[in-house]
Amino acid sequence: MPFALYLLGLAVFAQGTSEFMLSGLVSDIARDLDVSIPSAGHLTSAFAVGMVVGAPLMALLSRRFSRRRALLAFLVTFLLVHVVGALTTSFAVLLVTRVVGALANAGFLAVALVTATSMVEPDAKGRATSALLGGVTVACVAGVPAGAVLGEVWGWRSAFWAVALLSVPAVLAIARAVPASAAGTPDVAGPSALSELRALRSPRLLSTLLLGALVNGATFCTFTYLAPLVTEVTGLGPGWVPVVLALFGIGSFVGVTVGGRVADVRPVPLLALGSLALLGGWVLLAVTAASPVAVLLLVLVQGTLSFGVGSTLISQALYAATAAPTLAGGFATAAFNVGGALGPWCGGLAISAGLGYRSPLWTSALLVATALTIGATALGLSRRVRPTATAAHARADSPT
Repeated sequence: MPFALYLLGLAVFAQGTSEFMLSGLVSDIARDLDVSIPSAGHLTSAFAVGMVVGAPLMALLSRRFSRRRALLAFLVTFLLVHVVGALTTSFAVLLVTRVVGALANAGFLAVALVTATSMVEPDAKGRATSALLGGVTVACVAGVPAGAVLGEVWGWRSAFWAVALLSVPAVLAIARAVPASAAGTPDVAGPSALSELRALRSPRLLSTLLLGALVNGATFCTFTYLAPLVTEVTGLGPGWVPVVLALFGIGSFVGVTVGGRVADVRPVPLLALGSLALLGGWVLLAVTAASPVAVLLLVLVQGTLSFGVGSTLISQALYAATAAPTLAGGFATAAFNVGGALGPWCGGLAISAGLGYRSPLWTSALLVATALTIGATALGLSRRVRPTATAAHARADSPT
């Protein structure tokens, strides 16, 4: 893999840390800025909405610039809004910085996905995707817990300063290491925006994006409510929560690493078997949630399976959208963030309905089961269409 890929991963690490770190800082922010905890929680919702809306819009905007220039613009904007966020005493200003930061994050990730896959061989998109998304998984393992520690010791603003400082070397590295131009940018002729939008109507691409949203929704449905599950159902003390989150993060890193190597050569078996195992794992975890040993083991396994299947779906979306080299990354990013917002919402509904803290696990299982059903149906339809198309060609070519 080109070294520049890992530099892009460094920036993704900083952005992933920013996206998830508020879970441990909400109480401090609410107290410092004199707002309620639910109001402070809107900072997370604002970031999620910014990611979903921003990914396709920012990808479309980035067509006007070379990829290196677009990456730098998004990353510098992301850095600056964290400086403003660390300095402000206004909750309204902080809320705006989260929205702008999410737009910049979404734009960066959309362009980075396409840039990463353009820097490798055409059949290595899976490995390129896993190298890039490794930054998100490392953020789950190290960045988010470190942000929580910084917030505890020096206050929530220190976590914002840390994200800004992490972005500085990434800016310098991208300016030096990422190629100035690439196919599909103003430097090299590429398809028009209209033709790219038409290409995004591909049934294969749309079904892949839908599957990605469902699988990612299942992942974050449970991940969001792991803390109350561990303390209220499993019976472990609060000190075990960072351990469980770290195990999930370690599993996610293993998942994107292994998935990236397999996705380029055996994507369908990986998605089919991995999704079946993922479904079984969510059910087993729901049944055995009162057992500390089972929870510690299955959280690691589910983190591996979730990100292995999820990263493979991202790479398959990029394979399916070769005719939309600029916008493919944006729509893949949006789809997965739809899942990231949908899953916690569904899990919260289940808990609010009085179904208990195991209910997000069952909800995750239901989301994966839905993905499996849609995936099997789409695969069956595609296999039925191919022989029909082949027979029609044969009749057209035969003499009459």
